[in-house]
Amino acid sequence: MATLGVNIDHIATLRQARLGIEPDTAAAAYICEKAGADAITVHLREDRRHIQDKDVRILKNTIKTRLNLEMAATEEMQKIALEIMPYSCTLVPEKRQELTTEGGLDVVSNFEKLKKFIQPLVEAGIIISIFIDPNLEQVEKSKQAGAQFIEFHTGKYAEAFGTSSEKVKFENLKNSAKLAHKIGLRINAGHGLNYENVIPIAKIEHMEELNIGHSIISRAVMVGLEAAVRDMKSLIS
Repeated sequence: MATLGVNIDHIATLRQARLGIEPDTAAAAYICEKAGADAITVHLREDRRHIQDKDVRILKNTIKTRLNLEMAATEEMQKIALEIMPYSCTLVPEKRQELTTEGGLDVVSNFEKLKKFIQPLVEAGIIISIFIDPNLEQVEKSKQAGAQFIEFHTGKYAEAFGTSSEKVKFENLKNSAKLAHKIGLRINAGHGLNYENVIPIAKIEHMEELNIGHSIISRAVMVGLEAAVRDMKSLIS
């Protein structure tokens, strides 16, 4: 049964709209955990557009589940991770001009850099996941680079959901998951998942955790955060 990691970036997005103090990310994380979230995910971006360094430090000291820190593979982020020591780090591609993460990290083209980057984090006891597209070569290189987990970018599947190309995108995910499990990688997934398209992904064999943010926070505007998390938790389990 897949577990649920709730990404609370957009709680911070709302706060940063006025550069104020509310809504509070730690309070949001508490509500998510109360509603059944198994982990809390935040993306500390280079431009600090939503989550701030202070948020990560406070969450590390207050949440009761697991803190998953999404970050780019930069020297600055490595230093922060080694200082704060989240439960896990998910390495993601990052471009300043993008609205949200647009695809998976290209491990094949950045293999030597990523292998060197990952080593001190793993040695410090931080679990490392790499956010990749469902591609067999990317899966293999992620294992060789030293990651323990991969997180599949499900954006293309989400975009294709309900169309003639949905089956192809879903099969890519299933086949990539089979290879990942075979070579000893653990499997998460996320991006674009919502209350309509999440169930097939949750049912993929060996899927451990789904990281979902925008859809849950959007629903929370209408029904409240606790109800939104409970509804998603019910769907994936």
